[in-house]
Amino acid sequence: MKISMIAGIFALLVMTGCSSSRITHSWKAEAIPQKNYDKIMVVGLILYNDRNLREKMENHLVGDLSERGYTAVSSLKEYGPKSFENMKEDEVIQKLHKSGVDAVVTIVLLDKKRERYYMPGRIHYSPFTKYQYNFPGYYNTLYDRVYSRDYYQMDTKYFWESNFYSIHSNELLYSVQTESFDPDSAESLAHEYGKLIVTNLAKQQIIR
Repeated sequence: MKISMIAGIFALLVMTGCSSSRITHSWKAEAIPQKNYDKIMVVGLILYNDRNLREKMENHLVGDLSERGYTAVSSLKEYGPKSFENMKEDEVIQKLHKSGVDAVVTIVLLDKKRERYYMPGRIHYSPFTKYQYNFPGYYNTLYDRVYSRDYYQMDTKYFWESNFYSIHSNELLYSVQTESFDPDSAESLAHEYGKLIVTNLAKQQIIR
């Protein structure tokens, strides 16, 4: 009985929504150069109407790299919202070299989905209170706390991809796909994502 109650509470906590991001797939090159990068640029590829999200995603990843001792910059701050638009490959490389950038981390929003979930009505037990001394007070005060009607809940899923490129060799060294489920805010999403990616970059020995 106690186990089933605990399981029910856990399920309810999950369903009521707490933000979470997880890695679904990752890859790294066989030969990873052991070097300290002088300047890492974070580039967000997110639609213009989500500029606020792009800014937060870039800034948090920059901050997490900086905490590990790297010099990291946001492409949005360095170059503006249209960082490399309509530029040829050699022009992009030249632009990065001029800025002293020797590595790039991308943040790409692959997809964003809103899903509708059915939530069945629930009955909650309420302990003894002073309102139990008379029926009207008890009924009116606790009715809404005891019964919750059926309803539909909308959750949002974000699907991301981040790549790590060495500008010196112009090679992809690392790629990771992640899923973020129903974040509380853009701020919490960016904070969680930055920590997740930088921790995994270090674990995979892409960065020191």
